Amino acid sequence: MATRKKAEPEKEQPEVATAGATPENDDTLQKAAKAIGTALGTMAVKTGIAHPPTPPKKKIPKLVKKTKSRLPRKEKKQAKKKPAK
Repeated sequence: MATRKKAEPEKEQPEVATAGATPENDDTLQKAAKAIGTALGTMAVKTGIAHPPTPPKKKIPKLVKKTKSRLPRKEKKQAKKKPAK
């Protein structure tokens, strides 16, 4: 029987960076893309193609707390007795 040779693991070659992928160039591309996107968005809103995002509505709680201060029972009873005298 013939024996098979074990294949040597292939060495991974480091990825070659392209000339356009430098961090400085990448940052300027992102800024340019953002500027173009905002310009297109404003034009779409002005022409009526798209609608501007609506601001979130303020929710009103179902049970609103009363602002009236409550006196304890004893103080309340004493307050009632004072005007009677």
